[in-house]
Amino acid sequence: MTTEFNVNLLKKICGGLDADGYVVIDDAFPLGFMIQLQGQVKKIAVDEFKQAGIGRAVDFKTDTQIRGDKISWLDENDKENQKYFNWIETLRVELNKQFYLGLCEYECMFAHYPKGAFYHKHVDAFKKPNHQFKAQKRVVSTLLYLNSGWNAEDGGELLLYRHNEENSFKKILPELGRLVIFLSEEFPHEVLPAKKSRYSLTGWFRSQS
Repeated sequence: MTTEFNVNLLKKICGGLDADGYVVIDDAFPLGFMIQLQGQVKKIAVDEFKQAGIGRAVDFKTDTQIRGDKISWLDENDKENQKYFNWIETLRVELNKQFYLGLCEYECMFAHYPKGAFYHKHVDAFKKPNHQFKAQKRVVSTLLYLNSGWNAEDGGELLLYRHNEENSFKKILPELGRLVIFLSEEFPHEVLPAKKSRYSLTGWFRSQS
C-alpha cells in the first residue's frame, strides 16, 4: 500500500466522517492485499472461531437469538497482520489530527456469520457509558468485507440507522474490498441473515474518555 494510496484513502475517510458521520468506500485496498486477508481467514479452523457475545464483564453472555456470528481476534504482533495494523495506526493518527478524538487503541477480529446467522439492531458504544468502562469507550467502528462474488440474494446486508428512527437509511452489501467506517455511538446497525458464510474484518478505535 503506497503512500499516495494511503493519502487518498485517508482523505475519503475523513471527508465522509466529517460530512455524514460514516463512509462507505469500495475497493478500498489493493486486490492482492484483500486476497491475503481472505487467505488468513480461510486458514482459521471452524472450531477456532468462538461464539460472539453481548454485554461486558459480569453482564457478558451469548445469545444466538440476538447475535449469531463467531469471532477470531487478530494479534497485532503477528507478522501476517503488520500491514493492516500499520495502516490502522496511520488512520488513528489522522483521525486524531482532524477530529481531536483522543483515539488511543484499536482492536479487531475476523467475524464469521455462518449460513442463517444475523445480528439484531444494536450500537457499538453508548453516549453515557458505564464509568467502569469509560477508559475503553468505542469511538469509531471499522468494517472491511472479505466476500468474493457476493450478490443481493445472498443477504447478510449491514443496515445503518439514525437514533430515534425506525427505518434504516443505508443498506450495504458485504462485498469484497468494501470498507465501512462510522462513529460508533451515532449509528445503530444490524446484520441481516446471511444465506451463505459471510466474513469481515471488524474493529474499533477506543478513546481514553
